[in-house]
Amino acid sequence: MTLPKIPLAGVIGSPIAHSKSPLLHRHWLRTLGLPGFYIPMDVTHADLEQVIRTLPKMGFVGVNITVPHKETVMAIADQITDRATLIGAANTLIFRSDGKIHADNTDGYGFIENLRVNAPNWAPREGAACVFGAGGAARAVIAALSDAGVPEILLANRTRPRAEKLKDDFGKRVRVVDWVQAGNMLDEATLVVNTTSLGMVGKPDLRVPLDGLRPDMVVTDLVYNPLKTSLLAEAERVGCTVVDGLGMLIYQALPGFERWFGQRPEVDDATRAAIL
Repeated sequence: MTLPKIPLAGVIGSPIAHSKSPLLHRHWLRTLGLPGFYIPMDVTHADLEQVIRTLPKMGFVGVNITVPHKETVMAIADQITDRATLIGAANTLIFRSDGKIHADNTDGYGFIENLRVNAPNWAPREGAACVFGAGGAARAVIAALSDAGVPEILLANRTRPRAEKLKDDFGKRVRVVDWVQAGNMLDEATLVVNTTSLGMVGKPDLRVPLDGLRPDMVVTDLVYNPLKTSLLAEAERVGCTVVDGLGMLIYQALPGFERWFGQRPEVDDATRAAIL
């Protein structure tokens, strides 16, 4: 009798030791009683393509991709989803049985799902969103907000040319605001999103004036270490609906897990506890 292969998945980045993804996927595998392993892999840029092309031969069904390889893997994949193309980066690879490498970006899905579950009263079409930062995470967020029907996205970044590039890519729905005027964006917004690393452990705080926050706003931070950043603490004090960044990490992982291991896990308090 031939035993079935044990499916393998993992996450590739450099560095990778800090990643919470192995804790999350191992929790789901254990909870669902599924065979399989999820492995962190520190891979350099020079070795990336060779490693990715070797993994399917070793029993891997797919991998997550994180910094600094999300853009590079686009050139390695055989098939790329529309949303990954729009964002210009992939965070999920699926190794298909026909040998093709399928690339997707689930960051935007994770972002919107986190808001849908944890800020159920947020109505995307009813007001502008203000976004701090113009890196890869901001691209995924802006694509997702546009998809959800947000009428205008106010964007501020410490270096304005990066923000202008996003406006060029995503069109007239995006309005760029100078970083020194970033606090003024709050006056027009119903949703506030920090996509920068400011506020993360070991980084400076997000030093944007927050006196424009109102209790009817939703405020979310992609940073999840600490879980309650200074932005979220101030928003909570004002009475805003606050959504931490851990949910995005969890929800972006769902589509990949389901494709690789064949079941869709539950997201519950135990899921968050497994990461924390």
